[in-house]
Amino acid sequence: MAHTYPPLNLEIRTPRLTLAGASDDLLERLVPLVRAGIADAAPWPFDDPMSFYADSPEREWRWLRGIWAGRARVSPDAWRLYFAVLVDGVPVGMQDLIGTNFTWFGTVTSFSWLAPGRRGQGLGKEMRAAVLHLAFAGLGAREAGSDAFVDNEASNRVSRALGYEPNGTDWDTRRGEPAQIQRWRLTREAWERIRRADIDVIGVEQCRPVLGLG
Repeated sequence: MAHTYPPLNLEIRTPRLTLAGASDDLLERLVPLVRAGIADAAPWPFDDPMSFYADSPEREWRWLRGIWAGRARVSPDAWRLYFAVLVDGVPVGMQDLIGTNFTWFGTVTSFSWLAPGRRGQGLGKEMRAAVLHLAFAGLGAREAGSDAFVDNEASNRVSRALGYEPNGTDWDTRRGEPAQIQRWRLTREAWERIRRADIDVIGVEQCRPVLGLG
């Protein structure tokens, strides 16, 4: 059934997976993965504060509250689109797309996670490629950024494989300890060179007014 709120009807489909607007029904199907633990071993992939570092059930509660709060704060100046990653209809993780002052700058960033048992299968690259297709082909982005701790080789490998260029380093904390971050930048021109013809975006026109894009 179609949702009243257009971002929940967004879908991006690739030959390997679907990104589906994260409705409450899909969030409930993801809860067992969050409860089992996403941040399961060092090097810890997420910066502070992060609900995935909390103990269960506070972990699940904080995770859900964060997504609900993010939905409520959508405006042309700042928005975050949340997607469940589905493989053969089964939720295996999440992929977010974040815009800040998008109408002015056309820049986006992304955030994602996969259940530990689904890592190392190329899904991280595929879901990032899917959300980049939404950003550039669907929303007209000019540039995409990404960052990851320097020892998060899986995330940094995805950025390199998708044509991002290094964009300096910075510092953040994880679990209360400082750690260095690698920043990445993908221009529209670089994305066009690797643009795929096998990714479909559904529902983007209905979603544009919610994001202040007319």
